[in-house]
Amino acid sequence: MKMTKEQARQIRALKRMKDEDIDLSDMPEKLDWSNAIRGKFYRPVKKSLTIRIDADVLAWIKSGGKGYQTRINYHLREAMLKSRKKASAAAVRKKMRRAS
Repeated sequence: MKMTKEQARQIRALKRMKDEDIDLSDMPEKLDWSNAIRGKFYRPVKKSLTIRIDADVLAWIKSGGKGYQTRINYHLREAMLKSRKKASAAAVRKKMRRAS
């Protein structure tokens, strides 16, 4: 959706204002974040690379149809998060052993 000239003018005017001078009275402060979705609009930077993958693994991932690169990234991210969680838990256990 393209911005109108009036919208562009309003944005320029807002940019020139100090934060404390912007009227937010029609936007109540959000106090309950229990239903918020973390990372909904976060898009990490993508890097291009060449990678060699076993043929059977590639066949399996491609059998899911279009988007196989996205699925590869998803599986790698899941493994990364699991690894980080394990490392964090191990660090906590180590700290607890030292403290006792």
